[in-house]
Amino acid sequence: MMAKESSLGIIILAAGKGTRMKSNKLKVMHEINSLPLIEYVMRTAEMLGASLKPVVVVCNDDPAVQNYLKNRATYAVQKERLGTGHAVMTAEDLLKGKVENIVILYGDMPLLTASSIKKLVEKHLEKNNQLTLVTTEVKDFNDWRESFYDYGRIVRGGLKNRIIKIVEKKDATEKELNIKELNTALFCFNSDWLWSNLKNLKNNNKQGEYYLTDLVGLAFNEKQKLSSVIMDPKEAIGINTINHLEIAANL
Repeated sequence: MMAKESSLGIIILAAGKGTRMKSNKLKVMHEINSLPLIEYVMRTAEMLGASLKPVVVVCNDDPAVQNYLKNRATYAVQKERLGTGHAVMTAEDLLKGKVENIVILYGDMPLLTASSIKKLVEKHLEKNNQLTLVTTEVKDFNDWRESFYDYGRIVRGGLKNRIIKIVEKKDATEKELNIKELNTALFCFNSDWLWSNLKNLKNNNKQGEYYLTDLVGLAFNEKQKLSSVIMDPKEAIGINTINHLEIAANL
């Protein structure tokens, strides 16, 4: 159990349909070693010692996740797929006013370890941040690292080379696409700051979605306390295709 663990809430985003998996099965219900992806992430979440059950954000028309996890979680339903920021908003009623800090996890990251998330939370508490994120670095985008080319890029600048913003691949310039420090999309937020600023997200990007990652630039512009920890890229692999599933199973 960590310090202040009772003040920690956990949200697991798991509403993805798995369109790119070319399957009717929900993305997080695809299996590695006979266990669905959501099981790996749930086990990691349960090791964090939070007092509340994780809130799992699910889709509105397939109960497979709820049927599998049953009462290990509470559930928020995302009726429309409007991006990660919108997905987190659906959990507000379940967590607002109940916890001081919130960790965001993803149901399609089966190799994530509890020690990496503990490192994230510890840094967040130690620095008294509004927002702490996990980044990863790759030497190139070859072999098993190929999928990282689709990840958002960490843009740094200023005298202390601090994080200024995250740029999604679809919105990145050629120069930004060469950045090898990447966004894992794993965050720890001060909960009051999170709920008040989710409302400020805009969807003026190529996807027309509300990106949770835009909160990084917003925090920087507000001069909020913001820092990062780094993680092994193997832990940061997200599953979007059957090929990703095979790569993760063999790492």
